[in-house]
Amino acid sequence: MTDPMETEEARALRDAVRALLTRRSGPESVRAAMESPLGYDDKLWSTLCEQIGVAALVIPEQYGGAGAGLAEACVVLAELGRTLTPAPMLGSAVLSAQAVLLSGNDSACRDLLPGIAAGTTLAALAWSGEDGRWTPALTASATGLDGKACYVLDGDLADVLLAVAGTEDGVGLFEVALDGVRRSRVPSLDPGRRLAVVECASTPARRLDAGGFGPSLRQLRDTAVIAVAAEQAGAAARALELTVEYTKQRRQFGRPIGSFQALKHRMADVHVHVEAARSALYAALVDGDAEAVATAKLVCGEAFTHAAAEMIQLHGGIAITWEHDAHLYFKRAHGTALLFGEPKLWLDR
Repeated sequence: MTDPMETEEARALRDAVRALLTRRSGPESVRAAMESPLGYDDKLWSTLCEQIGVAALVIPEQYGGAGAGLAEACVVLAELGRTLTPAPMLGSAVLSAQAVLLSGNDSACRDLLPGIAAGTTLAALAWSGEDGRWTPALTASATGLDGKACYVLDGDLADVLLAVAGTEDGVGLFEVALDGVRRSRVPSLDPGRRLAVVECASTPARRLDAGGFGPSLRQLRDTAVIAVAAEQAGAAARALELTVEYTKQRRQFGRPIGSFQALKHRMADVHVHVEAARSALYAALVDGDAEAVATAKLVCGEAFTHAAAEMIQLHGGIAITWEHDAHLYFKRAHGTALLFGEPKLWLDR
């Protein structure tokens, strides 16, 4: 079976995104975006959406989207991961868009999805508590939503705030009134991943699903994990590429350090891990069962952590300086490993 991320259309999409990021998202631009008030380059995001349509990929055509699929979104996420480009692709265009679609509410889809697809509406989804699990941290009652949700991607900036909350009949999906909620950005290990805390106290909210969002929540969780796995696979591959390039240039004892057998073995080990990550991501996209998704979560996370650690080791002293990008890959690796549930939860699964 053909890898869904290696079709002719997917390769064309990859080439277009990579070409744009090569021009507009070099190391200096990435750092500037991370330090900006938004935490990302809004002009670059607009270009990605207007010229390539990245935010529209997972959204059906009847709601203003491109009608593609998760595999195409993963192509984009892998490219964003390669350059560590901050963007609301994961939180808004994938996670929030999928949540609205899974609600089965046609009116809400027509109301919310066109703006998300165009990239003009920034959406965020709140669900988890401090433990990072998928058990809803918010509860719904006749008076509104109550509780505190953590790790909300772009939650302090969102134009549309969605929330998964516990209800009398199980779990529900809600659109939260922004004027009745307290949102605050929180520091995180990864400066390229903007996280927020969302606090509700009898906050008005509109329920979007017709009841019984529990099965949809499990599907949404799997979609989120596959999306992050794509980002990890792309970033791991780039970390290895940068390390190999450096070992060809750095000379010691009169020859490139990459010619030393010990270093060749270490880079070969990373290469095997990166290829395993690509295979795991492929299996998750094609099979989509619980075991394949959990495997992608673990294997892609481990591959990126390994590649980032070896990137620091094999670059030597320069890698521990603030000016070098190695620490940004290292931080992204450890941050994404914990996003959407720590590895142990997925290993048990």
